[in-house]
Amino acid sequence: MEIKPSSNKPNGNKPFKPKFNFYWVYLAIGLLFVASFFMPDSSSTKEVSFSKFESILRNNCPQSITVNSAKKTVEADVSPSCAGLTDEAKPQENQTTTVHVTAHIPSVEEFSKHLTDLQKANLYTGEVTYKEGRDYWSVLFTFFPILLIILFFVFASRRMGNAGGGIFNVGKSRAQVFDKNTKEKITFKDVAGLEGAKQEVEEIVSFLKSPDKYTDLGGKIPKGALLVGPPGTGKTLLAKAVAGEADVPFFSLSGSDFVEMFVGVGASRVRDLFRQAKEAAPCIIFIDEIDAIGRARGRNPGMNTNDERENTLNQLLTEMDGFGSNSGVIILAATNRADILDKALLRAGRFDRQIHVDLPDVHERKEIFYVHLRPLKLDDSVDVEFLSRQTPGFSGADIANVCNEAALIAARKNKQAVGKQDFLDAVDRIVGGLEKKTKVMTQEEKRSVAFHEAGHATVSWLLQYSDPLVKVTIVPRGMALGAAWYLPEERQLTTTEHILDEVCALLGGRASENVFFNTASTGALNDLERATKQVYAMVVYFGMSEQLSNISYYDPSGNEFAFAKPYSEATAELIDKEVKELVNVQFERAKQILIEHEDSVRQIADILIEREVLFSDDVKAILGERPWKSRGEELLGETPQKETQDSQDTPPEFPVTEETSSVED
Repeated sequence: MEIKPSSNKPNGNKPFKPKFNFYWVYLAIGLLFVASFFMPDSSSTKEVSFSKFESILRNNCPQSITVNSAKKTVEADVSPSCAGLTDEAKPQENQTTTVHVTAHIPSVEEFSKHLTDLQKANLYTGEVTYKEGRDYWSVLFTFFPILLIILFFVFASRRMGNAGGGIFNVGKSRAQVFDKNTKEKITFKDVAGLEGAKQEVEEIVSFLKSPDKYTDLGGKIPKGALLVGPPGTGKTLLAKAVAGEADVPFFSLSGSDFVEMFVGVGASRVRDLFRQAKEAAPCIIFIDEIDAIGRARGRNPGMNTNDERENTLNQLLTEMDGFGSNSGVIILAATNRADILDKALLRAGRFDRQIHVDLPDVHERKEIFYVHLRPLKLDDSVDVEFLSRQTPGFSGADIANVCNEAALIAARKNKQAVGKQDFLDAVDRIVGGLEKKTKVMTQEEKRSVAFHEAGHATVSWLLQYSDPLVKVTIVPRGMALGAAWYLPEERQLTTTEHILDEVCALLGGRASENVFFNTASTGALNDLERATKQVYAMVVYFGMSEQLSNISYYDPSGNEFAFAKPYSEATAELIDKEVKELVNVQFERAKQILIEHEDSVRQIADILIEREVLFSDDVKAILGERPWKSRGEELLGETPQKETQDSQDTPPEFPVTEETSSVED
């Protein structure tokens, strides 16, 4: 099974062409402006004082003069000897016999009167020319600061425009629009599994393509559909597939795009979004992570300030089902926190459908593996059916991560193709963390961890409803110094016996420390935490205790900051008593199992100390065949016999699916 990825390398023979940037124009203007001040004056112009120029006129040296009324200057070409400039400005070899002299005058009127007096006295008999010139440099210096300010605002506006719509477009919608002309499209063929969810959204796409099929029978298109499910199950991917399948405009944005520090911006963006959608109807609006603005209102009764998020939600509720008509506009939204959404947002007429996107089952995981294995080079040892059975509880994103990690591991080992062992190592890496073989442990710590994990393996093997064991290891991985790996059974209902057996297996590590060392260590932190949560859920939520049977105090609103519990102090004391009693009973049960099989526990611990890893076949050889066979073991089938190697590199036949023991540093 080998699919070569397409090569997207650019053509190496294509000459490099620099892209034009408008900032080059600004740089050229600045350089010209600076260079104008340092350009040498190639003309033979001599600036003299007004008194000196008056003496030149009295000597009747120039044949003509030019008066510039704009610059208030007077110019003339004179002989250096006549003007008395021989000592001050000696002409060069290539210089003419005349010098261009200029001087500033107080005013044109005063100079004209003075020039008339000189002409009447026959002191100056030359010609006089008046020129109406303009001082462009003075004009430039006058308007240059204003021009600089304008350019600064244009630059700032463009930068803000790239960041989020510009200062004048802060209330505009930030939705990305996809239509039939979009090049890269994702269709329903690219979405593996999710058959029920795909059927729901395919109906919406079918209605948009051929509405007469439904309207002829009096049906109406759903106004909205809410995709609900755990993270990584493919909600956003399903929305992208809708955009690729529908031949209508698709507006995509996130719930956080409405949130802004300015008051009223969120509501303004909602109005602008629906205005664009009405103009492009029929169309689809997709709001990802809608819980950012759809959280239930009134959760902070003590805060009297204006809540911008609630204003945005109110505007969204009005647009979805207000007095205005949104015919042809369908709302798709996705969240993994549906329990905290406002009830007004979830009612019929706004979100008519809630599409649950659950974790994939074994058949759907197989389809997802096929999708993510396409770009990989695989050898003959890879069995997709095997991988799908060994990854219960994995989401689509987890499977994609497994495939990518397997390819990275194979490349790290300089392999030409990805094999089965690479996938098993990838699952171990993702679930348990990176192996830390270099972590230093004393012999006493290693022995304690070995007996801890041997206790988990023994108790879980001898309990009817515990999950089937995969392997036990004392190789440090992530934050854990050791772990026991199980294959959880995929079931929809959990009974009291299931929970009690799981709690007993979790307490097997602490019980082993108590039996063989008569002490306790911090290594059971993760076990105690999980066991306490499960027993607390039994008593408080599921009503599985004797004293509080058939009573549930579960709060579906998820308000963790409530000031009052839904039960009295006496009931709280009873809950604590029940939880403690159930945990103690299972702890004593685990101790009794370990005492009855003391030799077997010591044998498992010794093998762990020697080999650092133990598989289910090794436990079977010590404890015998399990009296009960769960559905997970039926799916696994018979485990192939493995060579008994005194090495950590013994290839495991089953991947890691759940960590059960975490020994902290």
